Amino acid sequence: MAKRWLLLLSALTAMGCEPAAPPGAIGQELTAGNAAINPLLVPWATPHGVPPFDAIRNEHYLPALRAGMATQREEIEAIKTHRAAPDFANTIEALERSGSLLRRASNVFSAVNAAHSNETTRAIATEVAPELSAHADDIRLDRDLFARVAAVHAARQELSLDPEQRRLLDETFKGFVRAGAGLKPAAQTRLREINAELATLSQAFNNNLLAETNAFELLVTNPADLGDLPESLVAAAAAEATRRGHECDCWVFTLQRPSINPFLQYSPNRALREEIFLGYEMRGDNGNDADNTANLARQALLRSERAQLLGYANHAEYVLADAMAETPQRVYDLLDQIWAPALRVAEEERAALQAMMAADGIDTSLKGWDWRYYTEKVRQARYQIDEDALRPYFEFTAVRDGAFAVANRLFGLTFTPRDDLPTWHPDQQTFEVKEADGSHLAILYMDFFARESKRGGAWMSALRSQSKLDGDVKPVITNNFNFPPPTRDTPALLSMREAETLFHEFGHALHGMLSDVTYESLSGTNTPRDFVEYPSQVMENWMNEPEVLRMFARHYVTGEFISDEVIQRIRAASTFNQGFKTVEYMAAAYLDMAYHTLSEPVDLEPGGFEQATMAKIGLPDEIIPRYRSSYFAHIFSGGYAAAYYSYIWSEVLDADTFEAFKAASLFDPETAAAFRQHILSTGGTRPGMELYRAFLGRDPSIQPLLRKRGLTGG
Repeated sequence: MAKRWLLLLSALTAMGCEPAAPPGAIGQELTAGNAAINPLLVPWATPHGVPPFDAIRNEHYLPALRAGMATQREEIEAIKTHRAAPDFANTIEALERSGSLLRRASNVFSAVNAAHSNETTRAIATEVAPELSAHADDIRLDRDLFARVAAVHAARQELSLDPEQRRLLDETFKGFVRAGAGLKPAAQTRLREINAELATLSQAFNNNLLAETNAFELLVTNPADLGDLPESLVAAAAAEATRRGHECDCWVFTLQRPSINPFLQYSPNRALREEIFLGYEMRGDNGNDADNTANLARQALLRSERAQLLGYANHAEYVLADAMAETPQRVYDLLDQIWAPALRVAEEERAALQAMMAADGIDTSLKGWDWRYYTEKVRQARYQIDEDALRPYFEFTAVRDGAFAVANRLFGLTFTPRDDLPTWHPDQQTFEVKEADGSHLAILYMDFFARESKRGGAWMSALRSQSKLDGDVKPVITNNFNFPPPTRDTPALLSMREAETLFHEFGHALHGMLSDVTYESLSGTNTPRDFVEYPSQVMENWMNEPEVLRMFARHYVTGEFISDEVIQRIRAASTFNQGFKTVEYMAAAYLDMAYHTLSEPVDLEPGGFEQATMAKIGLPDEIIPRYRSSYFAHIFSGGYAAAYYSYIWSEVLDADTFEAFKAASLFDPETAAAFRQHILSTGGTRPGMELYRAFLGRDPSIQPLLRKRGLTGG
């Protein structure tokens, strides 16, 4: 997914537009003559005001973050001591403007620390996390400031506000209340302690997971153990072995998904598959210095305590009160509707894999490390589809251009390479995005390849969000992936799932780039968690359409487009293994809800808690949750606590939406214009269900999702 919430200030502090200069920096710009100036604290004389990554050094981050906090404290004091009675402009819009310097510095720091970290940036993140938490609390727990906000909110019926202004006022007031502004002093003191500890624990969880992921390697010395692994991935594994100092004809596989998943799919060596599978499964649960179990147990209990301080039964109720789902019961209702048919299909898939395993002469039960290997065998037998044999048709720049082509057909956007823009890593690509009339819309950074300095997964973030409060501020957006890097002989070749990931994150980017609102705190992806995945998941649908595949899927050597026959086989196999994919995802969603519906203090032992939760839903032994507790970064070092269900909730919306597109035509201009107007451009200016009804004129239906995943039979 999508957006990195390492420094989650946007939901805790008011957001502004243009960077505010600290004392003494007015009028100065970063040039060769004054390079000693901290580049994060001065205006940027760069094309389109992008961050000067070529001038930013590790030593700049901490002073900039602290200067940003100091500047915002001055801005908040000015709001509190304003002589005039509180009104929308001098209180609500003033809050919206405050913190721009801090936001600018934290946006850059969090983006770099997520995608290209080092020991120094990780240490800075650990040191500054409690400071940022305390800073946010100082604002949202300030009684004098809240009194001004509450006064404006109480008078809202008498104010001449447009709909977006009313939304900003309501969200600002609600943000203070949900942050604890109305609590008594003793409760606020405890709330501050909890927030500071959670900030530290979250960063430590992330650091531990990165260390565990990077520490593991599977050294393969027998070429027979590679099986039918594609040549490009064999070459990548050989390059990784060389990079790690192995002087032999050998290959190294890691716990990064572009490495482990193909090995599990293609290696005939069952013992090696077990070794790497268990290495992945046990990350953060090895009883060493990077063990995350005590950390996550503490987080779960602190969140429960915080929710009860704020008047909620548990953390899930607190989170969901501000989401489309509204209550934990509605989340469980959705999950339960899908779980039974998904489990039935997964059990049918298990039987087919067990039969194929027996045909191989292996007289033992199927295990987790066998699932992907025998899935590939069954897929090839049924559909004559070898996913990795298709990689040459999905060279990463071709897939990127396919996503660009879809955006052009739908919205008229064009993407022009900008090699003159500074980047944080040489692998990054930069593009200027323009409207159909040639006007500037946004800058898009794309960072494609896995490396030890990058956290796992894929995500979108905003280096600068769109707004119009103080001029027309255009967004600067990043997409980040962990694709297999190119080798000496081949470019980066993607699996179809990796290609879908590119389209998914590009959907988040479109949500950020096409935003057209006044207030930054309501722009782009600043929406409820169970709405934010909707625009991104819609984009995945186009990638798999024959018409779109014929636009970009061509063999990187021969130049031949993928054949109609292969496309039809891909389509026929589209619901294959969906039982497994749905069940492993939903198991993690149930696990998330179990942790965050805890209402009573308990002596939480994560291993036993997870096992009991999986037994309750009947998860088959051969399948583990997509994320086990000890490496569930979405909920323990990201922004998805009590919200991991959001992907399936959003998929209900996206499947329903895509059926509406196809009922008209794949690139129907009227449907595309309505989608842009009501969904992509509106950010969080209205509740998600209101936006959906404005787009399609009705509530969503779950049936398109069940059809899409092949879960309607039985």
